[in-house]
Amino acid sequence: MSGILLHPPLWHLLAAALYAALAVRSWRSRHGLPTLSQAPAGMQSGARALLFVALALHGVTLSQELFGVDGMRFGFSLALSLTLWLALVLYLIESFYARMEGLQMLGLPLAAVCVLLPAIFPGQHLLFNVDSLAFRAHFLIAMLAYSLFTLAALHALLMAVAEKRLHRGRMSPLMASLPPLMTMEALLFRLIHVAFLLLTLTVISGVFFSESLFGKPLPFDHKTLFAIIAWFIFAALLLGRHLRGWRGRLALRWTLAGFIALLLAYVGSRFVIEVILGRAA
Repeated sequence: MSGILLHPPLWHLLAAALYAALAVRSWRSRHGLPTLSQAPAGMQSGARALLFVALALHGVTLSQELFGVDGMRFGFSLALSLTLWLALVLYLIESFYARMEGLQMLGLPLAAVCVLLPAIFPGQHLLFNVDSLAFRAHFLIAMLAYSLFTLAALHALLMAVAEKRLHRGRMSPLMASLPPLMTMEALLFRLIHVAFLLLTLTVISGVFFSESLFGKPLPFDHKTLFAIIAWFIFAALLLGRHLRGWRGRLALRWTLAGFIALLLAYVGSRFVIEVILGRAA
């Protein structure tokens, strides 16, 4: 019986079911209310508890998939799964200090899909030098950067929808439960500032310390190219924000463009190699 309960696909399904149930709960609590004043604000304690359980189950699947008997595996599906897991962990922590409740309407359905991906596309790419402290630090910083930029991208999408509805004068209770756009914009740039610092550390360590991190010189491939492109996009966004006061739709477009470039850097290249080309290396 215990062997069945501990079988990894069951953890995937349980975590995905909880994420999906929380997404439906969040949607139903905000959709179709008769007046805007009845729109709920903030994440309720029961929802936080369920999200914590879902994250714990998701964490179990990640530990089983990342660390096998032959070493550490990390393909595109695991990258997406780990990124969404970390993003929701950071979201859960941040929700105690800032109003971020609208993000679960986007993040939870994505997490429900991503937690299932490693069971469908098992990662075959073995990572080397994983016992190195420098590599572990590089890996952790890179994943935190990915996760914060994921939150920022979801936040930007939510802001874009809210802004469009506001301009059209069609603010539903679903959108009315969000914080004011100025508050959301301030939170967006706070996320981007921290994520950009982490991305900078990731790029610097990857470019200048490749030998000690990976045991070989850093190849100038698609992953490196798109990571550097993403860095320049976010650097330009922050400069534009501080020097020219960029905000609104312009800032949202730059945020999403930088996130797409960052997504292509690892997830895109690994997807092409593993799924389209059918190779493990």
